[in-house]
Amino acid sequence: MNIELPIQQVLPELKKLFREQDTGVLIAEPGAGKTTVVPLSLLEEPWLNGRKIMMLEPRRLAARSAAARMAAALNENIGQTVGYRVRMDTRVSQATRIEVVTEGVLTRMLQQDQGLEDTAMIIFDEFHERHLHGDLGLALALESRAMLRPDLKVLIMSATLDPDPICTLLGEGTRTIDCPGRTFPVETRYVSKPASAVLEEFTAQTVVKALEQQEGDVLVFLPGAREIHRTERELSKLNLSSHVEVHTLYGSMPIERQDEAVRPAVEGNRKVVLSTSIAESSLTLPGVRVVVDAGLSRASVFSPRTGMSRLVTQPVSKASADQRRGRAGRIAPGVCYRLWSEEVHDGLPEAARPEIASADLAPLALELAAWGVQSPAELQWLDIPPAAAYGQAQALLRQLGGLDDTGRITPFGRRMNALGVHPRLASMLLRAAELGLASYASMLAALLQEPAGLRSSGSAGAGTDLRPRVEALLMASSSGAPQAAAGVADIAAVRRILQESRQLRTALGPAPEDPERPGEDSCGLLLSFAYPDRIGQRREDGRYLLSSGRGVQLSQAESLSRSAYLVAAEADDQGADARILLAAPVGEQLLLDYGADLIEEDVHIAWDRSTRSVRAHRRLRIGAILMKESTIAQPPEDQVLEALLSGIRTEGQDCLPWTKSSRQLADRLRFLHRHLPGWPDLEADHVSAELEDQLSPFLAGMRSASDLKKLSMPDVLLSGLSWEQRQQLDREAPTHIQVPSGSRIPVDYSRPEDPTLAVRLQEMFGQQDTPRIAGGRVPLTLHLLSPAHRPVQVTRDLTNFWRETYFEVKKDLKGRYPKHYWPDNPMEAMATNRAKPRS
Repeated sequence: MNIELPIQQVLPELKKLFREQDTGVLIAEPGAGKTTVVPLSLLEEPWLNGRKIMMLEPRRLAARSAAARMAAALNENIGQTVGYRVRMDTRVSQATRIEVVTEGVLTRMLQQDQGLEDTAMIIFDEFHERHLHGDLGLALALESRAMLRPDLKVLIMSATLDPDPICTLLGEGTRTIDCPGRTFPVETRYVSKPASAVLEEFTAQTVVKALEQQEGDVLVFLPGAREIHRTERELSKLNLSSHVEVHTLYGSMPIERQDEAVRPAVEGNRKVVLSTSIAESSLTLPGVRVVVDAGLSRASVFSPRTGMSRLVTQPVSKASADQRRGRAGRIAPGVCYRLWSEEVHDGLPEAARPEIASADLAPLALELAAWGVQSPAELQWLDIPPAAAYGQAQALLRQLGGLDDTGRITPFGRRMNALGVHPRLASMLLRAAELGLASYASMLAALLQEPAGLRSSGSAGAGTDLRPRVEALLMASSSGAPQAAAGVADIAAVRRILQESRQLRTALGPAPEDPERPGEDSCGLLLSFAYPDRIGQRREDGRYLLSSGRGVQLSQAESLSRSAYLVAAEADDQGADARILLAAPVGEQLLLDYGADLIEEDVHIAWDRSTRSVRAHRRLRIGAILMKESTIAQPPEDQVLEALLSGIRTEGQDCLPWTKSSRQLADRLRFLHRHLPGWPDLEADHVSAELEDQLSPFLAGMRSASDLKKLSMPDVLLSGLSWEQRQQLDREAPTHIQVPSGSRIPVDYSRPEDPTLAVRLQEMFGQQDTPRIAGGRVPLTLHLLSPAHRPVQVTRDLTNFWRETYFEVKKDLKGRYPKHYWPDNPMEAMATNRAKPRS
């Protein structure tokens, strides 16, 4: 029975739109039929003029499925009028007029032919998913339209996209066509999972309930392969009817098993398909009338700070939940079981963050450099790549050799980009080929592209070390028996890795054959070419410091734990020290021999607080890792001097050999700096610039605190003064003041703002005014002492003391010191440094 799809209602309007203009947006709800009907309906349009329609699908499975359904509608085989291009699989011919491609493939095609001369239209399907390569493909297509192909038509299709921003991006006059209505209604039931329930157990129970209560097949959405297989095991415990087939569906599955999962069930049977978000859009699963949605998705989140990505499981957006629900209404009324509450649903984000906002941007930065732009701002984006992440991506590409210092792509970078793998792996492959390790590197790169990383618990694959995995795969390749690596992963995964490895080895072109048995450190060396920022050096406590400065650790003791150096191909990027998931050891000498472009050599001359001396070393570093350090016997004197001065600043003035007289001299100079212009600043609490200048000529040949003891601080201090200043120093800041008794009393300058003179009161008889220094500008603060040298009065106004206070003091002192001289007129009396004046 042919069912008229909702999209057919708007086809005349869509055709009219593209006869009049070159850009448009189609919003059609899930189940409307846009993916397969729209390209076929445009095949006879006059503007095609013998050229192709290219349709971008975000996922490989969706691309192959869409091409198959369109070919079947034409009663043709795939590769005739309708074909597809996905990674590792292409089915097109000279007769192909509709090509369904995945996002990375579109980018490759645009790079090879920026004008896409054989293409009349590009359709971006399910654009709401906002994958990184989808955004990049659109930006490049719009640039191609602006510069080379103003006639290139662009159609954006989605079920949940907000059309206004995309219309603005596509340009003035871009119109939106809405296709409302699902084929059949879908009832939504909220079945909130209790907090104590295990996700997989609760999901399996809900599936059984749905099978009992509803008709048709059941599509179950789970966040990842791990949860899918656990739910599969839970279902096997629940004694399902023999007429219920349970299938799994996720991206890294073999194509044959993916096709089996989306095929209609055997007549009389019902299917349960446990899927990731791969089935969220563009796929039609015949017979599905029930959706069970766990409400979770898994995404890779990149950290520009650490250069690492980590997988996070997060709630879906409302838009994704609607897409999933729509899978149940394709052939008949359906039911969607949501494993969360309505209150939780109200709090979900409207749409998921675009991948460009949180992804590793190194592939995008290399693509843009190959396109000929250095800044994303040169192109048009729905969301421009974040500056921090893009800057980090460019820094990595420079480290890998893909970009020069100006941000332009290098010849090596063009070769990297042509391989079509992540720039890290591309750099590794090219450098491995130069070393005669092309086959080994191809196998390693294919392994590292596996989503699960082959971390299963097989004997050869146990632990973190990558080497046994690669060796098992090489053995399977040479023997032609995938089961030889069955201890590492399932046979289907091994076949997929071997196929990818062969394609990568072919893409590298002619290269020397690998040695019969690569060296023990070959794996680690190759990883260092891909992950120069993840070379790790073992610390004393067994953890590792990466060259990026990030700390990492092995989760348990294993063979790698004894390695002085390793390269972490994968880490979880959580906590203060990330957990290493995949790594291989590498020797220090190999890093020194082959990492010349990574090694920074510097001479480090600095003050060592532990030895209180200047130490001079030559250091070899890879980022934050100190590889080697050697002592320099004759370091440059100017650098030694700067380090010694830095040490003096660090230690403070106490490291200098101050004596009582040199401290008094420094205090006198500070006093003059405070009260007279043009005098050096010798602050007591730090080593001033002026003191450094005066010290420098005296530090030749010195390197330590013990050498500093040889300094003569008076000579240092006086060296900065002219002959006139020395005369002025003695005149304006004398060391002693001669008082009326004839004694020379030292002046205390320890408080430059308030110099003092401590003198016995009897020695000041006959002195009418307070003594002054600094050319009479500054009165001394007099500490007048008793005959026993105890303070009896502090004053800066001696005249007032004699007139007002002396007689009170005299009464007290005369009683305590009756034998001493206490005149009635101190301003006229004779001063004495004895008990009484001489006759």
